[in-house]
Amino acid sequence: MTTTVEDADVTHSERAFWTYWGASTASGLGSAVTGVALPLTAVLLLHASTFEMGLLAAASYVAWLIVGLPAGALVRGLPLRATQVALDLVRAVAIATIPLAWWAGVLALWQLLVVALVISFANVFFSVANSTFLPRVVPKAKLHERNSLMSGTDAVTQLGGPSLGGVLVQTVGAAAAMYVDAASYLVSALFLRTLPAVTQTREPTAQPAPLRRQIREGWDFVTGHAVMNACMWDATVSNFVCGGQMALFAVYLVRHAHAPAGLVGFLLASEGVGSLIGAALSPRVVRAVGSARACLIAGLVSVGGALLIPIGHATVACVMFALGNVVFAAGAVIVSTATRTFRQIATPPELLSRVMATVRFVSWGAIPVGSLVAGALGSWIGVRQTLFLLGALTALSPLILLLSPVRRMRDLT
Repeated sequence: MTTTVEDADVTHSERAFWTYWGASTASGLGSAVTGVALPLTAVLLLHASTFEMGLLAAASYVAWLIVGLPAGALVRGLPLRATQVALDLVRAVAIATIPLAWWAGVLALWQLLVVALVISFANVFFSVANSTFLPRVVPKAKLHERNSLMSGTDAVTQLGGPSLGGVLVQTVGAAAAMYVDAASYLVSALFLRTLPAVTQTREPTAQPAPLRRQIREGWDFVTGHAVMNACMWDATVSNFVCGGQMALFAVYLVRHAHAPAGLVGFLLASEGVGSLIGAALSPRVVRAVGSARACLIAGLVSVGGALLIPIGHATVACVMFALGNVVFAAGAVIVSTATRTFRQIATPPELLSRVMATVRFVSWGAIPVGSLVAGALGSWIGVRQTLFLLGALTALSPLILLLSPVRRMRDLT
């Protein structure tokens, strides 16, 4: 049987995607372990206050506010594969310094904050490069399917990673558990090193446009697109809430629900269960009701989940936390998968990195703000009360879509 050029292209595309998938899975699993180990290091080893936990959570995402907007234009001028490999190595070294400092007896909160900042900046550029790479190796017809698979895989790592992290913290200690994340970044770098060097699409001009103009073009495209703009602000509200939850969850579970470190990992892993459910349902829901209606329905579901999280005390609190986390995450994944696919399809290739950076600058920039606000409110009015306020705030997310052209649409595209 003769292999055609088209068959060879499909095989090459499939191989590139699965290599990309392997790298993302490896780093995602390690990051999920650190997502438990880092805050527990602060709570259990350094006895951090509620506000200090807010600072730590904010440090993990503040780079989106600082370099998130120009990141798309800057990444556009860099080789994607080499950039991703270098950033993986930077993150591996940064994470590895924490257990080393703990064993040397010099670990302090300021070091956790510095490591969180380094990883935050590396994550910005890696994330923009990563989201730009996927549409280069996956045909548009398969993009939603592949995005759903990536969301599902992320859900599995969020399910297994925190559970593994909790067990590791219980057995070898919070600081030592972060070696797993450092190793995962090295594995990711090895996978990414084998990927093809993707050429980014450029406008046919003799000289690149000035950086400010490139940033403005991405910003104008998003804000001038009624549907994309609404989806961006919907994600911003959701991420503000997520930032607040990240700042408070470890404190809430350890000091209010009185959960041991091992159980904390399993409870945080409930987010992965919800994400997995959302990723599995996303293609079916979109086919059944359309991507626009799916976003509206899933957004309302997430509101209910967020309000369940802080209910109860002791055992009841743990059960309601897990149930609320599952429901909230399932709805959020359906919305994010549909809107991410829409952006990747509706954006001209030469603008994609800048559009993704613009959306993440605004929406992910809300995460550190939410962390700081929640940390301050948690110290003032209490952790449980702040989680209830965050749950109520989640209602703004579907409301933004209802006040936009999305309410009249079946599909975002």
